[in-house]
Amino acid sequence: MIQENTTPNQNQEDAIDIIALLKDLWAARKTILKITVAFTFLGVFVAVFSKNEFTASTTFVPLAQGSSVGGGSLGSLASLAGINIGGGVNSEEISPELYPQIVSSIPFQLELLNTPLTIEGQTVPVSYRDYYENIYSPGLLSTIKKYTIGLPGVLISLVRSAPENLEASAGSKESKLIAISKEDYELIGLLESQISLNVNAKEGFISISVTLPEAIASAQVALKAQQLLQAYALQFKTQKSIEQLTYIQERYAEKQDDFNTIKIALARFQDQNTGINTALGRTKLLQLQAEYDLAFTVYTELAKQVETQLLQVKKDTPLFTVLKPVTIPNEKSAPKKALILVVYLFLGFVLSVGFVLGKKAWVSFKKEWASK
Repeated sequence: MIQENTTPNQNQEDAIDIIALLKDLWAARKTILKITVAFTFLGVFVAVFSKNEFTASTTFVPLAQGSSVGGGSLGSLASLAGINIGGGVNSEEISPELYPQIVSSIPFQLELLNTPLTIEGQTVPVSYRDYYENIYSPGLLSTIKKYTIGLPGVLISLVRSAPENLEASAGSKESKLIAISKEDYELIGLLESQISLNVNAKEGFISISVTLPEAIASAQVALKAQQLLQAYALQFKTQKSIEQLTYIQERYAEKQDDFNTIKIALARFQDQNTGINTALGRTKLLQLQAEYDLAFTVYTELAKQVETQLLQVKKDTPLFTVLKPVTIPNEKSAPKKALILVVYLFLGFVLSVGFVLGKKAWVSFKKEWASK
């Protein structure tokens, strides 16, 4: 009975609190409207002064030449990854999880920095590095952001100083260490934010997308990234079989010289001793004949191994089927002005309501503090 009597009272108190809250918001409607309008104008400013960006993408499927058709798209990618459907995993071959590691590797990114780009207003192609160091203009919004929100980072970068001889010493011929300059390090960070890689192991395809302020340049970087990724995957996949082929070919060349030498020695001995009547001569002939037979056997076996290894290299060489070739984007991918306006409008309304309620709570807190 007591519970039934208190429930209506609680509902009534909640209703009173909601009505009081709505009355407070209505009383501060001008403040809410001003803050919301201010944020709306801020959204308009951001939408107008944001730089246009264009996104180019490509999708391809890696296929191993020795894979069977029954594996499907997953089997084709698994074959490149060293996975045998129904079997185990060959750790010596590349895995799909390594593709992001390839894209984020320093040699891969340094090659992308040298990609020639066709820039509007430039008569000759310029590299990615030259474009962002000498041509690109970040725009008003990016400049304001750099010297407001990003001001601490700017000050820290001015205070820090890298050793001047680090790049020269690490980049010498005697050293295998890779050193990059401060400028390249910043460009690599920018490049990482502009390249997106998606490895879909389930469907068996790999997608690359690149976003740049220039439409043609974005397509050129996407194409270069696709070619580099395929080249790195090809090198990784065939590295062991090519090394084995090189070793066998070197041994084959050595044994070919030995075989030719023994063959000439045997022919010369037979020409000089047409009628062998002595035991010593027959023994010498048997010795040369045995050396010839052994050299011929080794030479023939190595020739077979060379042909077999050539087939293995061919089998290990992956093929790349391009499902979606790189095309020059016709429409910009950013900024989405309508979405920016909606976000800033909603943000302004929420912050204004929070400001009004927070202000009231602060006044109540000060009164209660003063009374105690």
